[in-house]
Amino acid sequence: MPTYRPCGTRNFSYKQDMAVVRTPFHWTVLTAGIVLLFLCPLFLSGVMINLLNYMGITIIAVMGLNILTGYCGQISIGQSAFMAVGAYTVAVLCKYFDVSLFAALPCAGLIAGIVGVFFGLPSVKIKGFYLAMATLAAQFIIPAIIAHPLEPITEGTESLRVPAASIGGLSLSNPESFFYLVIPITVMLVFFAESLSRTGIGRAFVAIRDDDLAAEVMGINIFRYKLTAFFICSVYAGIAGGLWAYWLRSVNPDHFNLTQSIWYLGMLIAGGMGSIIGAIFGVIFLLALDHFLVDIALWISTLFPAFSTSTGIQQALSPTVYGLVIILFLIFEPRGLAHRWNIIKAAWRLRPFSY
Repeated sequence: MPTYRPCGTRNFSYKQDMAVVRTPFHWTVLTAGIVLLFLCPLFLSGVMINLLNYMGITIIAVMGLNILTGYCGQISIGQSAFMAVGAYTVAVLCKYFDVSLFAALPCAGLIAGIVGVFFGLPSVKIKGFYLAMATLAAQFIIPAIIAHPLEPITEGTESLRVPAASIGGLSLSNPESFFYLVIPITVMLVFFAESLSRTGIGRAFVAIRDDDLAAEVMGINIFRYKLTAFFICSVYAGIAGGLWAYWLRSVNPDHFNLTQSIWYLGMLIAGGMGSIIGAIFGVIFLLALDHFLVDIALWISTLFPAFSTSTGIQQALSPTVYGLVIILFLIFEPRGLAHRWNIIKAAWRLRPFSY
């Protein structure tokens, strides 16, 4: 839908038109939002801060998937496997080589990106359902390699312990201190993704998504840009996996399963594919829903003893509601929460004229 600006707001250059933050009001809201976000540990409980840390890590992973699937149109069901590459890279570097945080995380992103390019090679020849099956192979191959051939290093199916993250001798071992590692990285990567969508690379991704044949006729190198999308997506997954390793302080192949990869796609659907704010909305909405459903399951178990935890009500409620939510979004709001947000913004800017 068209973008409406407040009355009197004009752009006098292409640079102004493509800026991420354009008006003084935008700068005010952004600054206030970031300040409020960084003050969260002062007035939120440890449980909520831990949830925010989880949301930040998940936003990074889904943001990478949004670049690949939402912008470039290349579906992937292996994002969780690429996170495993990043997580084990950090775990091995920190445990055996005592590598610092600022070296381990870039290495995690780089190695995951290289692995992602390898599994993205089939995208040159196949697409759609067939590409989904090719990326699905990564979801089985990578954890299997981690658990068996690399067992002497990764400890196989056992959990590999990870030292606490530290900066300049300051340990980030509790949720409040770790918050100040996850959130700045998340903000920077979200800003990079937003900026990327406005560059020539981002426009090439969108052209490939809309019609790869027409994009190739226009001179876009399909091979290079598809692999670039896979690389960037996997770098995001690798960094998210590295933060995951520091967050849980241990990694296990079971942490990075197919269900997690599917839910990342579900978050993208709920938020809105091809939208930066949509990826954020989808993660916040579904993770907050999951947190709420845990309390609901406990309440049901208390109110109806027949539905105690032994019946698996907690294990069944979240997947069931998740599935229903995704179905409802596909039917009634296929463009996700981002589309609804754009409608609200347009209505606000056009007030008091309803048309």
